[in-house]
Amino acid sequence: MLNHSHLAFIGSGAMAEAMIKGILKQELVSPQLIVASGPRAERGHQLQERYGVRWTTSNAEAVAEADVVVLSVKPQILPRVLPELKGRITPDALLLSIVAGARIATLSGGLAHEAVARAMPNTPAQVGAGMTVWTVSKQTSAEQRNHAQSMLGALGEELFAEDENYLDMATALSGTGPAYVFLFMEALIDAGVHMGFSRRISQKLVIQTVIGSALFAKESGVHPAELRNMVTSPGGTSAEALYQLEKGGLRTVLSRAVWAAYQKTKILGGAKNE
Repeated sequence: MLNHSHLAFIGSGAMAEAMIKGILKQELVSPQLIVASGPRAERGHQLQERYGVRWTTSNAEAVAEADVVVLSVKPQILPRVLPELKGRITPDALLLSIVAGARIATLSGGLAHEAVARAMPNTPAQVGAGMTVWTVSKQTSAEQRNHAQSMLGALGEELFAEDENYLDMATALSGTGPAYVFLFMEALIDAGVHMGFSRRISQKLVIQTVIGSALFAKESGVHPAELRNMVTSPGGTSAEALYQLEKGGLRTVLSRAVWAAYQKTKILGGAKNE
């Protein structure tokens, strides 16, 4: 529980909404204790109607009484938000940032605030099935860490990392990961349509196959290579398909994609935020 803490969300996009939804579903706080801020009034009305939270267009007003401030703006917006909020967050409040690439030192220095948690959730958090990697500054208290863990746990699975560098790696792997999976799914659906399935049926087959495969991999505890071998008969259809995927360099392309995302994350954290 968050012990009746006041929460402020700076930025009210999809991930902020996912956190609000998860927090309220877990009954960690009441809607009246949550305030969100953003530039678009229509977005504020949406959140008010859906969840009963408060809304403001003033970031400074939002953080005034907050015990936990969730920074959920786009990385390119951060340089404008930091000066606006510098020195305005209550000294004993926790800052929880989900801004990709923004390092703790950047946030702490830019806001003149020491208690900082940095997290990298992903898109499935919107349905309570996310994967979040997070860490904290040395100045955070045990209670603040518990608050961060409770909030992030409302999004799905969470993993604490002692080394902040893991956050950049997590951004490239699990944070960006859903985009890789969605592209893979899209390609499979198109292949089904090419063979003659309707797009509706092909999509249904692919989505359930991906869901079932992921659940099977999680619950079995078996390495994916072993699972792949289980469904690959000598000289069979899976063997033929996998041969073509390997021949096309699927592993290499994926590895390069993740590495490129990792390098981009470091650029966002360095060139733009420091």
